[in-house]
Amino acid sequence: MATKNSHRQALRAGTLSAGTTWMLLLSSPAFAARDDGDDPGPGISLAETLGLFVGLPLLAFVVIAGLVMAGSKSTHDNG
Repeated sequence: MATKNSHRQALRAGTLSAGTTWMLLLSSPAFAARDDGDDPGPGISLAETLGLFVGLPLLAFVVIAGLVMAGSKSTHDNG
């Protein structure tokens, strides 16, 4: 037997899913056309893509985490 609260949660989840899907559909470039003078240039390789979108964020995370840990360690050593 479902409670009124579970129905409300299901309605909220469905509304959120529908809204998100609608926004994604509206933002997609379905009828995008090339402009005069466009010169997109060459694409990037798989290795370059992984390095740019996976490697650099991981490197940034490691550097920031290391700086936070180093700062935390220095404040604990002084106390």
